[in-house]
Amino acid sequence: MLFNSISFLVFFPLVTAVFFVIPQKCRPLFLLAASYYFYACWSAKYLLLLLASTLVTYASGLLISRTAKAARKKMWVGASFAINLSILFVFKYFGFAMNTIAGIAARLHITIQEPSFSLLLPVGISFYTFQALSYTMDVYRGDVKAEKSFVRYALFVSFFPQLVAGPIERSSHLLGQMSEEHHFDYQRVKNGLMLMLWGFFEKLVIADRAAVLADMVFNNYAVYGSTELIVAMLMFTLQIYTDFGGYSHIAIGAAQVMGFELMQNFRQPYLAENIADFWRRWHISLSSWLRDYLYIPLGGNRKGTLRKCINLMIVFLVSGLWHGAAWHYVVWGGVHGVYQLAGLLKNKLADKINAGKPRRAAGFGCRAGTFVLVAAAWVFFRANRCGEAIAFLKNILLKPNAWALVDGVTLYSMGLDRAQFWLLVLAALLLFWVDVQHEKGRHLRKELMQKGPLAVGAVLWAGVMAVLVFGIWGPLYDAAAFIYFQF
Repeated sequence: MLFNSISFLVFFPLVTAVFFVIPQKCRPLFLLAASYYFYACWSAKYLLLLLASTLVTYASGLLISRTAKAARKKMWVGASFAINLSILFVFKYFGFAMNTIAGIAARLHITIQEPSFSLLLPVGISFYTFQALSYTMDVYRGDVKAEKSFVRYALFVSFFPQLVAGPIERSSHLLGQMSEEHHFDYQRVKNGLMLMLWGFFEKLVIADRAAVLADMVFNNYAVYGSTELIVAMLMFTLQIYTDFGGYSHIAIGAAQVMGFELMQNFRQPYLAENIADFWRRWHISLSSWLRDYLYIPLGGNRKGTLRKCINLMIVFLVSGLWHGAAWHYVVWGGVHGVYQLAGLLKNKLADKINAGKPRRAAGFGCRAGTFVLVAAAWVFFRANRCGEAIAFLKNILLKPNAWALVDGVTLYSMGLDRAQFWLLVLAALLLFWVDVQHEKGRHLRKELMQKGPLAVGAVLWAGVMAVLVFGIWGPLYDAAAFIYFQF
């Protein structure tokens, strides 16, 4: 079930209404049933995988809490990780691994018979697997107590607003909320609905419109010049932010309507001062997960500069592989790893040169440079293969056609006509203005909530009409899945 579907617009109000009407003791079980139904709308048979991951990590938490021997605790943690990661490997990475082995064998003139079967990638498997595994580690570290109620724990793993594309929640933050009483609060509900509306605007007005242009050029990059390629690169940079950010805002807003608080997943990432800052702002739930459960256990920055560089590169390669079972995702992660290492070495050199002097605040040039580096790396993420990404970037340099910016034709021949193109530009400028205001410390929704009911109503009406009138709809519209559903 997609957030941007008629089914969800019926499902969510109905679930919310029933949730607040039924007794408190029945709510966890009801939400669990609703969440499993939400997931079953994609594929009922893959509920078994979700249930298996839930059972394994629930049992491991209880077993870890009931033993005092450190070796036995580690054994249960290892078993939980082995089972869950094996399921993830079989359904997400087995085909990739076999293709890679077959490719290597072919270069060595060895023939390998690849398995003929193929498995459908279960939606959201990377998200709920990481969320469940973090619970196992939290219990092992003593950060949380093992949850005795299977219903509450299963709801933590499968809570429908963030089940298929995050945020990847921590047990220390969300699990306890499953046993709290949640009362209807008008201001909280209104705030949550406003956040959901902004998420729909990002997805339907910006992301899906940017996708039209980006898809056309990326799928036929060889016939375009540098101007069209740069525009397409920028459009995908915009698309992936508003697509995933839109999902996150809808998820956080939907949870807030029912009284649950989910963690922030984005914080103006394209205003970052450097690449390290970008990853403190982009997909925060994943980057913090990798920091806490991979980077720090590997040694973090405690074992010298060389080891820190190795740990950083491992983390970013894993991040790339987490996003997709293909080498271009791994390369995308590796590119960001190289960015990080370059930034680390640059800072060390600057500290030596400017010993004792305070660092100057990053200006517009640093932010613009960071944005360009991030946008260029997104080409590897969007391309179908590494070779296509390299050819795409090469053509930007080798096929200049700056006149296309002013010929009055080229910009409007990439899938969007003149009106649609400039509507997208205006929507992107609105997004940029909102991000800048948030970067300055303004809380726009909070400020709006303090206005009178007429002002709030006018803004909400304008937002709804903008989504209905300018969103990508129509009789031929096929609700576009959010990009991160495939991960």
